Amino acid sequence: MLKALIFDMDGTLVHSDPVHLEAFAEILAPEGIVIDEELYRSSIIGHTNEAIFAALLPHLPVEEHEAYADRKEAAFRRLAQALKPLDGLLDLLDWADARGIRIALVTNAPLLNATHILDVLGITDRFAIKITIDQVARGKPDPLPYLTALERLGIAADEAIAFEDSPSGMRAAKGAGLYSFGVLTGLSAEDMRAVGADDVIETFHDRALWQLLERRIAA
Repeated sequence: MLKALIFDMDGTLVHSDPVHLEAFAEILAPEGIVIDEELYRSSIIGHTNEAIFAALLPHLPVEEHEAYADRKEAAFRRLAQALKPLDGLLDLLDWADARGIRIALVTNAPLLNATHILDVLGITDRFAIKITIDQVARGKPDPLPYLTALERLGIAADEAIAFEDSPSGMRAAKGAGLYSFGVLTGLSAEDMRAVGADDVIETFHDRALWQLLERRIAA
């Protein structure tokens, strides 16, 4: 029986990657680092800020990595004022609400970012559970954030479906035992299937998603 839908945030609820790229580019330009699409996809998407700044600024101490991360997230919130939900998301949330299916968020983003994005999208109150990087000892690709969400929801992995757009997120969801859709806002279907996606969708209107949902609620 389907009891919950669990969503990543960036690239899943909203196509926010272009704004993140802009924020990273702005903050790292003084260091002479050019953030382009290739570097963003290979070294940033789906990674924690701790890992990102350690890789891009290995010559700096951890304290400065943290300061850069804080500045980057502040820049992102300043730039992210006009984002819209991914196509079909609101319909899916309405469908779940009407059936008593709970909604959860699992993101490597900090709480300030998650609060800002959900407010901008107008969906803050739709989420029963919100797991951010601040609340767990290890972020994705570790399955701990998803396991924490399942524990707080009081359900088993086979009673939920996850939605992810990055390799690290997909590995985390599959590591927690969840049936998982890869959302194709940044990577190809082949890329997402290669890291474990059970199926892939371009938007939340995709037929593959709704066919599975109908089967799961009929079970």
